[in-house]
Amino acid sequence: MAHWRIGNVIVERVEEFSSPGYPPSLQFPDYDPAIFDAFPELRDMDRLDPETGRTYASIHTWLMRVGDEIVLVDTATGNDKPRTDPKFERFHLLNSPAYLDHLAAAGVKPEDVTIVVNTHMHVDHSGWNTRLEDGHWVPTFPNARYVFGAEEYKNWQPGGVTATAQPEGVPVIEDSIEPIVEAGLVEWVSDGDALMPGITFHAAPGHTSGQLIMQVESAGDTAIFTADCMHRAMQIYQPTLNCFLCENNDQAPITRAKVLERCAQREALIFPAHFGAPHAGRVRHRDAGDGQEAGYRFEPVEPTA
Repeated sequence: MAHWRIGNVIVERVEEFSSPGYPPSLQFPDYDPAIFDAFPELRDMDRLDPETGRTYASIHTWLMRVGDEIVLVDTATGNDKPRTDPKFERFHLLNSPAYLDHLAAAGVKPEDVTIVVNTHMHVDHSGWNTRLEDGHWVPTFPNARYVFGAEEYKNWQPGGVTATAQPEGVPVIEDSIEPIVEAGLVEWVSDGDALMPGITFHAAPGHTSGQLIMQVESAGDTAIFTADCMHRAMQIYQPTLNCFLCENNDQAPITRAKVLERCAQREALIFPAHFGAPHAGRVRHRDAGDGQEAGYRFEPVEPTA
């Protein structure tokens, strides 16, 4: 299976589906199509569906192999989940074998997974934590420890800042998070905690107040799983471009700028949650020129067979 390598760590992509998502003018209220003229390379990275004018969104899991550990970073949307909010129409009551089939094609059965990480608890990041069995939500990966952000979970409780700001996400907690908590499978982490040697979590508030990014260091290489600090490559070129799906769009661009600088300084391979093909790459500093201020650019990195 095509993969990326970070030192001794191998990363593969397990797709649930890829489809036109939101019109860019809806997803990014300050969107200006002139960004494609200013940065023509974005046309290949943030391509628009010619029929709908929407940007393509990839809904996927990052499968990470670290020694004997099989780690899933975020678990896409899941089957049979009622998602009635209009923003979630493409996630409503899915019934597809694709996700588990793609995981099997990578040589992984659900019982093989040893660790599941949720960078945050949104609809398209935690759905396959559970599956429906005899009318009950049960862990999809029964032998895994599920790694959840302690602050994230607290903020989703009744009266919490995220539950209050995004009530449409509460059903996700009910069917995809609480059954894991009740099963006693959760390991709680916070800013600065380590998953294992060389893999650490770092606070990245804005999209949700408790969102975490994950940094991997192995044999001199660095990678950063950027969660939803950025949904599209255009936000690398214009970090102030805010997404309507974020909880706090005063904080989100501050976090995004910090994460981009972390990635650029470390020459890290980044693994965003929703970028289209080739899905991963590096953030580079961009010099001023052609009427543009200095900033960042995205350098895609193709996987190897």
